[in-house]
Amino acid sequence: MKRELGIARCGLACCLCSENVACAGCDSGQCPDTDRCENRKCSLAKSLAHCYECPEPCRNGILSKIKPYAFTEFARRYGEEHLLDCLARNEQNGVVYHREGLNGDYDDFNDVEELIEYIRTGKR
Repeated sequence: MKRELGIARCGLACCLCSENVACAGCDSGQCPDTDRCENRKCSLAKSLAHCYECPEPCRNGILSKIKPYAFTEFARRYGEEHLLDCLARNEQNGVVYHREGLNGDYDDFNDVEELIEYIRTGKR
């Protein structure tokens, strides 16, 4: 885990991403999706560093998917540092963020609350 990379604007865990070797992050000016990322545009327009800081939770852009929405909700409820602590503990216990391509152990959920509980406890 590269904790210093933290969490993306949209809630994805840059700190655990297998793409983080080549990716410089949302605000680097090097992101290929800069012009298309709805969540980046929205958070910048609202002068927010992350979607979880917004008082109006939404399901727009990538937040329409379970994993980034659950990570965002977790950070909103418990804070980014606690999210990073849980992700680090889970990784030490064998939970994999990207197992096959961009899919991993956090992707096999259909319910946001179940995924939040899995992040919190590391147990299914």
